[in-house]
Amino acid sequence: MVSGVGDEIGVLIADDQDLVRIGLRSLVESEDGMRVVGEAADGLEVVARAAATSPEIVLMDVRMPGIDGIEATRRIVADPALEHTRVIVLTTFELDEYVFDALRNGASGFLTKDTKPAELLRAIRLVAAGEALLSPSVTRRVVREFSSRPSRTLKPHPQLGTLTEREREIVGLVGEGLSNEEIAERLVVSPATARTHVSRAMIKLGARDRAQLVVFAYQSGLVAL
Repeated sequence: MVSGVGDEIGVLIADDQDLVRIGLRSLVESEDGMRVVGEAADGLEVVARAAATSPEIVLMDVRMPGIDGIEATRRIVADPALEHTRVIVLTTFELDEYVFDALRNGASGFLTKDTKPAELLRAIRLVAAGEALLSPSVTRRVVREFSSRPSRTLKPHPQLGTLTEREREIVGLVGEGLSNEEIAERLVVSPATARTHVSRAMIKLGARDRAQLVVFAYQSGLVAL
Protein backbone atom coordinates (compact mmCIF):
# COMPACT_ATOMS: atom_id res chain seq x y z
CA MET A 1 0.00 0.00 0.00
CA VAL A 2 1.14 3.54 -0.70
CA SER A 3 -1.01 5.89 1.32
CA GLY A 4 -1.89 3.60 4.21
CA VAL A 5 0.12 3.18 7.38
CA GLY A 6 1.02 -0.47 7.84
CA ASP A 7 -2.09 -2.39 6.85
CA GLU A 8 -4.39 0.63 6.95
CA ILE A 9 -6.56 1.42 3.95
CA GLY A 10 -6.13 5.00 2.79
CA VAL A 11 -9.46 6.56 1.75
CA LEU A 12 -9.97 9.77 -0.23
CA ILE A 13 -13.45 11.31 0.04
CA ALA A 14 -14.89 13.32 -2.85
CA ASP A 15 -18.24 15.07 -2.46
CA ASP A 16 -19.34 18.66 -2.94
CA GLN A 17 -21.54 18.60 0.18
CA ASP A 18 -19.75 19.44 3.42
CA LEU A 19 -22.11 17.38 5.57
CA VAL A 20 -21.62 14.29 3.43
CA ARG A 21 -17.84 14.57 3.62
CA ILE A 22 -17.96 15.11 7.38
CA GLY A 23 -20.17 12.05 7.82
CA LEU A 24 -17.99 9.85 5.64
CA ARG A 25 -14.83 11.04 7.36
CA SER A 26 -16.28 10.30 10.78
CA LEU A 27 -17.35 6.83 9.67
CA VAL A 28 -14.04 5.88 8.07
CA GLU A 29 -11.91 7.24 10.90
CA SER A 30 -13.95 5.33 13.46
CA GLU A 31 -12.99 2.05 11.81
CA ASP A 32 -9.80 0.22 12.72
CA GLY A 33 -7.52 -0.30 9.76
CA MET A 34 -8.74 2.72 7.78
CA ARG A 35 -7.73 6.34 7.58
CA VAL A 36 -8.85 9.35 5.56
CA VAL A 37 -5.96 10.67 3.48
CA GLY A 38 -7.83 13.66 2.09
CA GLU A 39 -11.05 15.28 0.96
CA ALA A 40 -12.16 17.03 -2.21
CA ALA A 41 -15.19 19.14 -3.05
CA ASP A 42 -14.88 19.11 -6.85
CA GLY A 43 -13.69 16.81 -9.59
CA LEU A 44 -10.43 18.54 -10.42
CA GLU A 45 -9.49 18.64 -6.77
CA VAL A 46 -10.07 14.91 -6.27
CA VAL A 47 -7.82 14.09 -9.23
CA ALA A 48 -5.07 16.29 -7.80
CA ARG A 49 -5.44 14.89 -4.28
CA ALA A 50 -5.43 11.33 -5.56
CA ALA A 51 -2.14 12.00 -7.35
CA ALA A 52 -0.72 13.50 -4.15
CA THR A 53 -1.89 10.82 -1.70
CA SER A 54 -2.17 7.58 -3.74
CA PRO A 55 -5.18 6.28 -1.79
CA GLU A 56 -6.28 2.68 -1.93
CA ILE A 57 -9.92 3.80 -2.21
CA VAL A 58 -11.66 6.90 -3.56
CA LEU A 59 -15.27 7.41 -2.49
CA MET A 60 -16.49 9.36 -5.52
CA ASP A 61 -19.62 11.47 -5.83
CA VAL A 62 -20.95 11.79 -9.37
CA ARG A 63 -22.30 15.32 -9.50
CA MET A 64 -19.54 17.76 -8.60
CA PRO A 65 -18.35 21.13 -9.93
CA GLY A 66 -15.27 21.42 -12.13
CA ILE A 67 -15.44 18.00 -13.73
CA ASP A 68 -17.94 15.36 -12.70
CA GLY A 69 -17.10 12.16 -10.87
CA ILE A 70 -17.12 10.12 -14.06
CA GLU A 71 -14.42 12.18 -15.71
CA ALA A 72 -12.48 12.31 -12.45
CA THR A 73 -12.69 8.52 -12.26
CA ARG A 74 -11.42 8.21 -15.83
CA ARG A 75 -8.42 10.42 -15.11
CA ILE A 76 -7.53 8.61 -11.90
CA VAL A 77 -7.80 5.17 -13.52
CA ALA A 78 -5.69 6.34 -16.49
CA ASP A 79 -2.83 7.49 -14.24
CA PRO A 80 -0.15 4.74 -14.19
CA ALA A 81 1.02 6.00 -10.79
CA LEU A 82 -2.41 5.17 -9.37
CA GLU A 83 -2.70 1.59 -10.62
CA HIS A 84 -3.50 0.39 -7.09
CA THR A 85 -6.21 3.01 -6.49
CA ARG A 86 -9.81 1.83 -6.77
CA VAL A 87 -12.87 4.05 -7.13
CA ILE A 88 -16.24 3.39 -5.50
CA VAL A 89 -18.91 5.64 -6.95
CA LEU A 90 -21.59 6.91 -4.57
CA THR A 91 -24.95 7.48 -6.24
CA THR A 92 -28.21 8.98 -5.04
CA PHE A 93 -30.41 6.45 -6.82
CA GLU A 94 -29.88 2.81 -7.74
CA LEU A 95 -30.80 3.53 -11.35
CA ASP A 96 -28.67 6.63 -11.64
CA GLU A 97 -28.07 7.22 -15.34
CA TYR A 98 -24.37 7.75 -14.69
CA VAL A 99 -23.63 4.35 -13.18
CA PHE A 100 -22.86 2.51 -16.41
CA ASP A 101 -20.61 5.34 -17.58
CA ALA A 102 -18.82 5.21 -14.24
CA LEU A 103 -18.17 1.48 -14.62
CA ARG A 104 -17.12 1.94 -18.24
CA ASN A 105 -14.62 4.57 -17.15
CA GLY A 106 -13.00 2.35 -14.57
CA ALA A 107 -15.01 2.47 -11.34
CA SER A 108 -14.64 -0.74 -9.33
CA GLY A 109 -18.18 -0.59 -8.04
CA PHE A 110 -20.89 1.65 -6.72
CA LEU A 111 -23.08 2.17 -3.71
CA THR A 112 -26.16 4.25 -3.05
CA LYS A 113 -25.79 7.03 -0.50
CA ASP A 114 -28.35 5.43 1.79
CA THR A 115 -26.13 2.35 2.20
CA LYS A 116 -25.84 1.30 5.83
CA PRO A 117 -22.53 2.32 7.49
CA ALA A 118 -21.45 -1.27 8.11
CA GLU A 119 -22.07 -2.14 4.46
CA LEU A 120 -20.04 0.84 3.27
CA LEU A 121 -17.09 -0.15 5.45
CA ARG A 122 -17.34 -3.75 4.21
CA ALA A 123 -17.42 -2.46 0.63
CA ILE A 124 -14.25 -0.45 1.18
CA ARG A 125 -12.47 -3.54 2.48
CA LEU A 126 -13.72 -5.74 -0.36
CA VAL A 127 -12.68 -3.35 -3.11
CA ALA A 128 -9.32 -2.67 -1.44
CA ALA A 129 -8.78 -6.45 -1.47
CA GLY A 130 -9.41 -6.55 -5.22
CA GLU A 131 -13.09 -7.44 -5.31
CA ALA A 132 -15.68 -5.47 -7.25
CA LEU A 133 -19.39 -5.31 -8.02
CA LEU A 134 -20.40 -4.83 -4.45
CA SER A 135 -24.04 -5.62 -5.09
CA PRO A 136 -24.35 -8.00 -8.05
CA SER A 137 -28.13 -7.87 -8.17
CA VAL A 138 -28.18 -4.07 -8.30
CA THR A 139 -25.27 -4.02 -10.74
CA ARG A 140 -27.07 -6.42 -13.04
CA ARG A 141 -30.23 -4.32 -12.98
CA VAL A 142 -28.47 -1.00 -13.53
CA VAL A 143 -26.15 -2.13 -16.30
CA ARG A 144 -28.92 -4.01 -18.08
CA GLU A 145 -31.20 -0.97 -17.88
CA PHE A 146 -28.75 1.36 -19.56
CA SER A 147 -27.15 -1.15 -21.89
CA SER A 148 -30.51 -2.07 -23.40
CA ARG A 149 -31.40 1.41 -24.54
CA PRO A 150 -32.17 1.81 -28.25
CA SER A 151 -28.96 3.80 -28.72
CA ARG A 152 -26.84 0.90 -27.49
CA THR A 153 -24.32 -0.33 -30.04
CA LEU A 154 -22.11 -3.37 -29.64
CA LYS A 155 -18.37 -2.76 -29.52
CA PRO A 156 -16.74 -6.19 -29.26
CA HIS A 157 -13.48 -6.16 -27.37
CA PRO A 158 -10.53 -6.48 -29.82
CA GLN A 159 -9.18 -9.43 -27.82
CA LEU A 160 -12.52 -11.22 -27.64
CA GLY A 161 -11.32 -13.83 -30.10
CA THR A 162 -8.57 -14.95 -27.73
CA LEU A 163 -11.12 -16.30 -25.25
CA THR A 164 -12.03 -19.97 -25.23
CA GLU A 165 -15.71 -20.88 -25.51
CA ARG A 166 -15.79 -21.60 -21.77
CA GLU A 167 -14.17 -18.25 -20.99
CA ARG A 168 -16.69 -16.42 -23.19
CA GLU A 169 -19.49 -18.21 -21.38
CA ILE A 170 -18.06 -17.26 -17.99
CA VAL A 171 -17.53 -13.62 -18.98
CA GLY A 172 -21.20 -13.54 -19.92
CA LEU A 173 -22.14 -14.90 -16.50
CA VAL A 174 -19.92 -12.31 -14.81
CA GLY A 175 -21.82 -9.74 -16.86
CA GLU A 176 -25.06 -11.03 -15.34
CA GLY A 177 -23.66 -10.23 -11.91
CA LEU A 178 -22.92 -13.79 -10.81
CA SER A 179 -20.21 -14.41 -8.22
CA ASN A 180 -17.57 -17.12 -8.71
CA GLU A 181 -19.57 -19.41 -6.45
CA GLU A 182 -22.76 -18.82 -8.45
CA ILE A 183 -20.90 -19.40 -11.72
CA ALA A 184 -19.50 -22.65 -10.34
CA GLU A 185 -22.97 -23.80 -9.35
CA ARG A 186 -24.43 -22.85 -12.74
CA LEU A 187 -21.73 -24.69 -14.71
CA VAL A 188 -21.27 -27.54 -12.23
CA VAL A 189 -17.57 -26.85 -11.68
CA SER A 190 -15.59 -26.00 -8.58
CA PRO A 191 -15.36 -22.38 -7.37
CA ALA A 192 -11.58 -22.58 -7.89
CA THR A 193 -12.11 -23.54 -11.54
CA ALA A 194 -14.56 -20.68 -12.04
CA ARG A 195 -12.11 -18.28 -10.40
CA THR A 196 -9.31 -19.47 -12.67
CA HIS A 197 -11.41 -18.95 -15.81
CA VAL A 198 -12.42 -15.45 -14.66
CA SER A 199 -8.79 -14.55 -13.94
CA ARG A 200 -7.63 -15.81 -17.34
CA ALA A 201 -10.37 -13.87 -19.11
CA MET A 202 -9.42 -10.71 -17.23
CA ILE A 203 -5.79 -11.10 -18.26
CA LYS A 204 -6.65 -11.75 -21.92
CA LEU A 205 -9.02 -8.77 -22.09
CA GLY A 206 -6.81 -6.50 -20.02
CA ALA A 207 -9.61 -5.93 -17.52
CA ARG A 208 -8.59 -3.81 -14.56
CA ASP A 209 -11.05 -5.62 -12.32
CA ARG A 210 -14.28 -7.57 -12.33
CA ALA A 211 -16.36 -4.44 -12.87
CA GLN A 212 -14.58 -3.73 -16.12
CA LEU A 213 -15.14 -7.33 -17.18
CA VAL A 214 -18.89 -6.71 -16.83
CA VAL A 215 -18.64 -3.72 -19.14
CA PHE A 216 -16.72 -5.75 -21.72
CA ALA A 217 -19.36 -8.48 -21.50
CA TYR A 218 -22.17 -6.05 -22.32
CA GLN A 219 -20.29 -4.15 -24.99
CA SER A 220 -19.29 -7.40 -26.70
CA GLY A 221 -22.81 -8.83 -26.68
CA LEU A 222 -22.00 -11.73 -24.36
CA VAL A 223 -24.96 -10.98 -22.12
CA ALA A 224 -28.47 -11.69 -23.35
CA LEU A 225 -30.71 -8.69 -22.68
